[in-house]
Amino acid sequence: MPVVTIADGGFCIDGRPTYPGRSWKGHRIEGRLFNSRMANAIADDENPATRGAWAYADGDWDAGRSTAEFIGALPAYREHGLLAVCINLSGGSPQGYSWHQPWKICGFTPEGTIKPDWAARLDSVIGACQRLGMVVILGLFYGKQSGTLTDETAVKAAVTGTVDWLLARNATNVLLEIGNEVDLENVWAHPIITAPRCHELIELAQKRSNGKLLASTSLIGIDAPPVATVAAADFLLPHGNRIHGPDGPFQPSPHGIRLQLARWRASPAYRGQPIVYNEDDHFEFEKPDNHFVAAVEGGASWGFFDYRMSRERFEDGFQSLPVDWTISSKRKRAFFGLLKEITGS
Repeated sequence: MPVVTIADGGFCIDGRPTYPGRSWKGHRIEGRLFNSRMANAIADDENPATRGAWAYADGDWDAGRSTAEFIGALPAYREHGLLAVCINLSGGSPQGYSWHQPWKICGFTPEGTIKPDWAARLDSVIGACQRLGMVVILGLFYGKQSGTLTDETAVKAAVTGTVDWLLARNATNVLLEIGNEVDLENVWAHPIITAPRCHELIELAQKRSNGKLLASTSLIGIDAPPVATVAAADFLLPHGNRIHGPDGPFQPSPHGIRLQLARWRASPAYRGQPIVYNEDDHFEFEKPDNHFVAAVEGGASWGFFDYRMSRERFEDGFQSLPVDWTISSKRKRAFFGLLKEITGS
């Protein structure tokens, strides 16, 4: 079974740095963990009023089919240099962005137990990634679905139960992302998941796994992240969605990728952990400078967040249900093309 670890500020798989010896335009690629957000790869919708919206052109929505087709696409991702996929036990918005989210996409019962069908799909994804030497960045909580859990006790049970489940399966290729954007405003049902307290859940996961699983949480992170989060996390997960440009729209910009990285590293609790963007919806891959390039130049890993936008086709997007998991759109091809160039795959 592949084992993901951190050494010298970078990621290793089975003790060997990722992308060993690789550099690109003078920038070290070794130790990076390039990824793509596939939040709904094991998702299902239990709301009959919204479930029909995810129907395929040739049949009803089918969670098993979606996961199987995702697994079938993994070898192509790997051939282009992708080493990690980001999925979530509470899914993500099938519309990319949406304030009103009436669907019921959550893999936990109200008491915090993983639902059997979700566990089976997750197990199949982890196994497929193990065979390919890939990493799963597994999110547990998503803001609009967090109300599924009854209380703080259930939240903690979801963390400890997931850790136990992973350890029982020797899922050593999994990194934990406790919550998706825990600093996002007005979406979290339980304060313990939010930015001021999420470090408690990171530490709970670390203690429960006896250090066998690496854990963190993702943040919008325009400003400096909470010191307690940086102190607790094994790796750092900023998002680039609210950042506009490698250096921002103005010079100097308060919201550029390069400045964001500098702010995170300036935290008094930062101790050299690898920084991994695992969600960014800025593309412009054809330009010489973009968010991906800025992250690489800044010593960070980068993650592709692709969803189906207004008037786009089935082929577009990796989050919008139903998903075409193949590298089938112009945007997907541009990302994977640049990834292949950077990683030398």
